[in-house]
Amino acid sequence: MTESLSAGALSADEPSQMEDNQQEPATIANEAAAVSRSQLPPESKDSIRVRQLVILSFWAIVVFLGLPIWWWTTSIHRARLPLQEMMDWAKGKACRPTFPLQIVVEAPSLQQHEVLRIIRATQHALDDHNDFSLHHLRLRLGIYYSPANFSQQRRPSEDGSRIAEQFEDVEETKEKALTIRLLPQTSLTAARAELQAHSTLLHIMYPLNYVPPASSTSFPLATFVAAQLQDIFAEEQAIIAYTLSASPMSANAQQSSASSAPSSLTSTTTAVGSQDYRYGTVRALAPKLAARLANRTTRALKYAPTYHITISLFSLNAWPSSWDIESAIEEYLAPLLNSASGISNFTIDTQTQLYASLSPSVQQPQHNAGQGVWTLREEDLSGFINAAEWPLSPSMGAGPTLNFVIYVPDPSSTPLVVENSQATSWLIPQWGGVVILNPSSSVASRATPVLSLSKEDIQPALTVFSHQLLSFLGAPQSPPSIPLQLQTLTRVRAASLLLSASSTMGSLANLTVALPSIAIPETVSTAVDITLEHLEKTCAALKDGKFDLALDNAKTAEMAAERGFFEKSMVGQVYFPDEHKVAVYLPLLGPVGVPLIMSGLKELRRLWMTRHSGN
Repeated sequence: MTESLSAGALSADEPSQMEDNQQEPATIANEAAAVSRSQLPPESKDSIRVRQLVILSFWAIVVFLGLPIWWWTTSIHRARLPLQEMMDWAKGKACRPTFPLQIVVEAPSLQQHEVLRIIRATQHALDDHNDFSLHHLRLRLGIYYSPANFSQQRRPSEDGSRIAEQFEDVEETKEKALTIRLLPQTSLTAARAELQAHSTLLHIMYPLNYVPPASSTSFPLATFVAAQLQDIFAEEQAIIAYTLSASPMSANAQQSSASSAPSSLTSTTTAVGSQDYRYGTVRALAPKLAARLANRTTRALKYAPTYHITISLFSLNAWPSSWDIESAIEEYLAPLLNSASGISNFTIDTQTQLYASLSPSVQQPQHNAGQGVWTLREEDLSGFINAAEWPLSPSMGAGPTLNFVIYVPDPSSTPLVVENSQATSWLIPQWGGVVILNPSSSVASRATPVLSLSKEDIQPALTVFSHQLLSFLGAPQSPPSIPLQLQTLTRVRAASLLLSASSTMGSLANLTVALPSIAIPETVSTAVDITLEHLEKTCAALKDGKFDLALDNAKTAEMAAERGFFEKSMVGQVYFPDEHKVAVYLPLLGPVGVPLIMSGLKELRRLWMTRHSGN
């Protein structure tokens, strides 16, 4: 029975299995049909070609149109610069400035051969004691007149010519720094010298025995003249050495002179202030001269083509009611400004203010009964200017401003002087000067003075301002001759501007090399060419002794160098590094570049697979 049940169950399952087997092929066929319907039809060759042309056209636009436009609009123009020549000037290889000063000797009472013998002996004495080869004095004979005709040398002849029996053919193209006139005096026992305050004439009075016969080995007159010349030009020589000491030009001069100088004239280092100045073949400076140079550096203004001068009158009361300042300037200050016009230009304005009180930080003047004066403390001089109430602008005009203040104290507190020194004027470095103008005793005794300052009353103040102005310009304190001081200032300014323009050329060359992405417009190239041309002219003029011409060329070179270095388009590029450019381009190139690159890669992959499947 059991077996019959099992057989019945088996026979019952067989129809169901057969039905499942019949359904499986139908399911597979349906699935295959569904898959075949979901696949895209194969692309035609025309559609593939169109897609390739579209992608290729986009890339062609980018490569042949977009990139050239981008390169043309964003490329940086860099004009050619003579970098090596610029660096040679900065390193002092292109020029070794020299300062040959021409000294003319006149001796109307001596024969020409005697004068020439004095010149030769004096020149040997100068050369033996000159330790600075870049600055040297050269003596020459001026127009020579015989003793018989010297009295007529200033008298024109009938044809207008000057009477001259003999004269030496001298090179008139060189500027004359000083004229020495030798005058024998029978009443003298020793030679003496007189330098004229307002000219470049040095009188040498000497006894007759100072000119020995030709057989004598000693020459007292030549020794005395050489000593006077060294004393007159000692400060100028030190200032030029001080100016050139820190420059590469000085280093090259040291190397060239060290090869020919004896071992005793090795480099000498002199400490001035907080810096060391190496002079190569220059002897150590005397302490007083070193102090002068340090003070000059502290108080002098940087060179400028134009300076503005403001002369101010401040009074503690309601007087003076007027002042003849225009006439005073015309007579006492204008001659100096005209003489210095070859160095810089000057503009002047004046102003007055009454009831001008002192600064609150200044202690009121104290009466000194023993001396009968009123005194200001020296420590109050720096705060004497009442900047809060006195209308003193620090930048009036195109160039630096020099403020010269005339202060009129109250008559009851006069005379007003500085404690200890008893001075009535002082200088404020790189700002200006102050003069206390004390009223006269008759005016001070009046109850209600009404004072009008005449040009004679203002003369002492303007005289002080003239000396202070020379100090601000950087003129030496010696010799006392103002023309000689201005000549020294001309040579010093020419040297300093030569160094400044050369240094600017080196800085511009270094900037060009360090920043290859900076733009260099043609205006910079033109400014560099002008600078190098006038630097060469400056160096040549210095060697020829044409110092006025050298200063003119040095000023042109300095202005062109500054104009080229501070070109506006270059200054903007200095502060725009490459990181900024990447930050600007990425937001634009990302959305545009990614689809182009991906489509190009896919098309290249399809071509590669098609080629390999075909093989």
